[in-house]
Amino acid sequence: MAAPERARRKVAENRKARHNYFIDDTVEAGIMLVGTEVKSLRAGQANINEAYADMRDGDIYLVNAHIPEYTHGNRFNHDSRRPRKLLLHRREINKLGAASDRKGYTLVPLSIYFNDRGRAKVELGLARGKAAHDKRETIAKRDWERQKARLVKDYG
Repeated sequence: MAAPERARRKVAENRKARHNYFIDDTVEAGIMLVGTEVKSLRAGQANINEAYADMRDGDIYLVNAHIPEYTHGNRFNHDSRRPRKLLLHRREINKLGAASDRKGYTLVPLSIYFNDRGRAKVELGLARGKAAHDKRETIAKRDWERQKARLVKDYG
């Protein structure tokens, strides 16, 4: 019997990432947030479509992720596009840093969600860029799978 799926409440998803990149590996990372950022995330407001992860000073940061200012915040509200430190084990940081230094690889956030304990997490993907012909091939393969499923359903 399979283990039950953990409760995950998605806040933001980068849907274009799987279209624009080959995702070779994924890793879950915690994210350092201030209070008003957490409140904005709990309200379901975030955008990671143009975000990426970058190695700085031996740590990995989430760059260009947009978490809007909390509407009921005061003068201590957060900056909406500030770099946010990702919480990973040193071994994972070294592995991802070395992999992202290779030619053609980048760290792309795939989603931001709250896990079953209520902690904000980021799913990072180690990605390789797709060329235009790769994208067309992926679309054609997906369309063929849909058509095949219809044929099996219709003709059993």
